[in-house]
Amino acid sequence: MEDQNPLLLESQICFKIYTLEREITKLYRNLLQDLDMTYPQYLVMLLLWEKDGMTVKEIGKRLFLDSGTLTPMLKRMEANGIIKRRRSTEDERSVIISLTKKGEQLKQKAECIPSKLVEDMSLDHGELPTLNKTLTNMLYRLQGQTTSN
Repeated sequence: MEDQNPLLLESQICFKIYTLEREITKLYRNLLQDLDMTYPQYLVMLLLWEKDGMTVKEIGKRLFLDSGTLTPMLKRMEANGIIKRRRSTEDERSVIISLTKKGEQLKQKAECIPSKLVEDMSLDHGELPTLNKTLTNMLYRLQGQTTSN
């Protein structure tokens, strides 16, 4: 078997990941329309549905976003009435993000999104654990390389 040219576009793993991310984001855009939410806002909501009352710093760390990116988004979410922001009483520098009643209620509407996404992607549910493990391992390895350099 002949070696493939490493400079061909179809040989680039990053291009496939980049293109796949864009396609998945399009699917999410359609799924999140009813929630009136962007994909990054959905990620914040996933964290808050998991553990309400997180600091901006905690959210940023979990989502790999800096406060300059996160703060304007959180302000928009607060203006939409799905979260509230308040200063920590223990540390005035910390801002705590909590769900509002409206934000809590959106969880029920969002529960169908993961399975709908799998369906829209024509994935077999059996493929998910392997794909998730592969992507998680890649991410951990790359983070280890970038944090140690």
